[in-house]
Amino acid sequence: MYMYKYAHRGPAAVPPIPYLKSGTGTACCRGGRCVGGRPCPLDASYAPSGAAVRCTTKCSLRKDAVSPMIKISPSILSADFANLERDIRRISSADYVHVDVMDGLFVPNISIGIPVVKAIRPTTELPLDVHLMIERPVRYVDQFCDAGADIVTCHVEADTEEDILAAIEKIHAKGKRAGVVVKPKTPASAVLPFIDKVEMILVMTVEPGFGGQKFMADMMPKVQAIRGYIDAMNPACELEVDGGVDPQTAKVCVASGANVLVAGSAVYKAPDIPARIAELRG
Repeated sequence: MYMYKYAHRGPAAVPPIPYLKSGTGTACCRGGRCVGGRPCPLDASYAPSGAAVRCTTKCSLRKDAVSPMIKISPSILSADFANLERDIRRISSADYVHVDVMDGLFVPNISIGIPVVKAIRPTTELPLDVHLMIERPVRYVDQFCDAGADIVTCHVEADTEEDILAAIEKIHAKGKRAGVVVKPKTPASAVLPFIDKVEMILVMTVEPGFGGQKFMADMMPKVQAIRGYIDAMNPACELEVDGGVDPQTAKVCVASGANVLVAGSAVYKAPDIPARIAELRG
């Protein structure tokens, strides 16, 4: 019998990031108290409590800094499902296609499944970034890989640690990239058993299950903490955020350490989709 190890926990204190010291961070809001530099360009209303308010000499928002490549993964949950092929082609300038799979049990909604992933695979050359919001994903990861998923992410809350590790092994055995996902109430430390075994960690900045929700700025300390874990233990791992991402909140996510941004409504409701994707990249 599997257990939702983190399902009923409240927000936990974010563990410190010991290697981030004053003046040495790579972005404004990654912890510590930045010194020197120009005023932070981020909207203070989105800055997490206690975040730095001035850029460091190595801040990624400075013009003379080398910024990491920011990738955009538009969520087709916000696409027109009657014209799904058309809407996937409209995001051809993005980096990934984000596919939200929901079973109506792990989250209170039902979306799409294996047949749709298989159907959309021929419509794009972009990698399919498949986010499984389903109970016991180890049962289905093989089938999603066979259907055409390039990246498969599983929620740590959806099964036992042993079975999440088994799911990761199955995904890798298919030659695909694996990742884990944490819901808003799940602590950053929940990713630690998996961090050296995955290619992506996804932090939800809304409660999973529905598109168009408001961005949860109080998730940024968690993003910062996980960025610290990644840099220390698996620098090649990507850090993705999903929920309420728009041109304004994207800056906050990037400043906190994310390098992959999932955006649904912000992309598909834009009058010029390629321009919006470029804007989100910054």
